[in-house]
Amino acid sequence: MSDEVQPGQVRVRLDLSYDGTEFSGWAKQAGGRRTVQGEIEDALRTVTRSGERTYELTVAGRTDAGVHARGQVAHVDLPAGLWAEHREKLLKRLAGRLPKDVRVWALTEAPAGFDARFAALWRRYVYRVGDQPGGVDPLLRGHVLWHDWALDVAAMDAAAKSLIGEHDFAAYAKRREGATTVREILDFGVRRRADGVVEIEVRADAFCHNQVRSMVGALLFVGDGHRDVDWPRRVLDARVRDSAVHVVRPHGLTLEEVGYPADGLLAERQRQARRVRGTVH
Repeated sequence: MSDEVQPGQVRVRLDLSYDGTEFSGWAKQAGGRRTVQGEIEDALRTVTRSGERTYELTVAGRTDAGVHARGQVAHVDLPAGLWAEHREKLLKRLAGRLPKDVRVWALTEAPAGFDARFAALWRRYVYRVGDQPGGVDPLLRGHVLWHDWALDVAAMDAAAKSLIGEHDFAAYAKRREGATTVREILDFGVRRRADGVVEIEVRADAFCHNQVRSMVGALLFVGDGHRDVDWPRRVLDARVRDSAVHVVRPHGLTLEEVGYPADGLLAERQRQARRVRGTVH
């Protein structure tokens, strides 16, 4: 699949959401495992009557198994004739074909220079935790982690703020061959909702594999008093994995939003991102 839109094709942006509970992540996998990408590509092939041909999706952030998305963005390059034929009814037809745990909310012809992955300026995630002694509301159990220690939200927020900025997050990341672990965290904070659920919200240019869930694990240790407020920053500065940092379970994590620059700046943002690193999440 080329990164450039080929002559005779149209790049289409998809805005979508999914409940990750029953998915083995976003990306297609060998062995027939159920994935978000696989479901959407299968549905797209069916409703456009494309036979055996698959139109491959490129996504803003490849979520892991069990992770949810409310504001995921992807793109797909379609033949101009096929897009012209199906564009008016494609959204409704996908709604009828897709399983209920994944929804496509918008299909729009992308502006020049748009790439769902490389043109993105930032991704915003929220991890939700409940620390009520009785557990998590059964209606929220698929999206909220239960932590059986009371959490000091102010301490967690202070620890989160210490990680803002551009750093090498090797201490919180699963290393991948040839990929940098330098990322820039733009915002990081912790708040408690009126219903008691604790929300850990982080926005960054991109994330390394397991980075968000590892940082949440560190913040939970601060919140329940097992570590001091400065510990997450000391772990960061050490640049090596700390055995005390646990990768929390995926179901509390949701990709909430992906941000892009103005249309005229898309191409330059894409070029910049490709120069900086080859693997973006």
